[in-house]
Amino acid sequence: MTEKQIKTAYRLARGQYARLGADTERCLAQLQKIKISLNCWQGDDVTGFLNESGHAGGLVCTGSYPGKARNGGELRADLRQALSLIPGKHRVNLHAIYAEPREQKKNRSELEPRDFAAWIEWAHDNKLGLDFNGTFFGHPLAASGFTLASRNETVRNFWIEHAVACRRIGAAFGRQLGTPCVTNIWIPDGFKDLPVDCRTPREILKKSLDKIFTERFNPKYLLDSIEGKLFGIGSEAYVAGSYDFYLGYAVANRKMLCLDMGHFHPTESVADKLSALLLYLDSILIHVSRGVRWDSDHVVILSDELRAMAEEIVRGGFLGRVKIGLDFFDASINRLAAWVIGARSVLKAFLIALLEPAATLRQVENKGDYTRRLALLEELKTLPAGAVWEEYCRRQGVPGGKQWIDEIKKYERDVLTRRKN
Repeated sequence: MTEKQIKTAYRLARGQYARLGADTERCLAQLQKIKISLNCWQGDDVTGFLNESGHAGGLVCTGSYPGKARNGGELRADLRQALSLIPGKHRVNLHAIYAEPREQKKNRSELEPRDFAAWIEWAHDNKLGLDFNGTFFGHPLAASGFTLASRNETVRNFWIEHAVACRRIGAAFGRQLGTPCVTNIWIPDGFKDLPVDCRTPREILKKSLDKIFTERFNPKYLLDSIEGKLFGIGSEAYVAGSYDFYLGYAVANRKMLCLDMGHFHPTESVADKLSALLLYLDSILIHVSRGVRWDSDHVVILSDELRAMAEEIVRGGFLGRVKIGLDFFDASINRLAAWVIGARSVLKAFLIALLEPAATLRQVENKGDYTRRLALLEELKTLPAGAVWEEYCRRQGVPGGKQWIDEIKKYERDVLTRRKN
């Protein structure tokens, strides 16, 4: 579409939304404030730069699309290209295995902020915030399937030290970049088959977490998050750090709870959990992923589940209390395109949610006119949100429609195909 066509379509759409009580200009201003944390691990298939060998620990990335990032410079270049095609200002989410230490070999328990100096400098230059995750997999000391919940004291202490180091790194990110770093803990600990003793690993995990969180940090710099899972590869029958376990720990210890959208039973609604959880928790981190059958990490699309999540956040007035991060890895398609598709889908979901005439719908509901409420919600589904999206992309200076795909393909021809993986 030409600029003139985009402006004309937007003007007509604005009028249609106004007749239902929605202000598109206000919606675009709100959308601009939403920051998505892009998952760095999509760019290199969760490989990292520490050159360690060990059991994958619940993660498998499939596919062999050409052009995988082989080092920090390439990964940062790919992220920058992807970010240039996503409207708004966003963040980048790192795992500990993306450290670039000067020493040839460095244990994860010994990692320091200086091992991420290149990331900090890059984020500062590009005006980006950084988030962080401990990496409790892909290491010889994770081969048993247990880390923080391990009965082996040596193994357990190694991972406690790793988590402590990660919190210090996250706090350094926050101090140096001037924006709080969400530092998340997820562990793969569990059993492939049915255990007899479900209690002991969780008791051990609780004690490990208590030790990890002993050191206090200013929330201006560090926000602690803990993430439960429904299952993992090798932990299909039992997960020590389940959703219920971390919910209890988060409420008791005032921690941020991470909800991974791909890790709930198919009939569960993540959206429905938000208004309940945020009565008791200050904030929530949502890892936006897409479950397909048994797998939890497909590229995010504009699905009903994603729309419901965005709608609940907006309707509940939770935008300031919910952090959003992408969490998927797919090596069967262009890795940059996966980032862009996922991030743009999340932003589209929030735009559609913001375009709801919330005051009108709430007034109708409060009057008990559920017939009108349902009718209005259905009418909204066919209003031209796409025209508003195109105008947002135009104002943000990024390609709209399918034009961004041409940019990705050009980068693939000029850069990715020259890499020998």
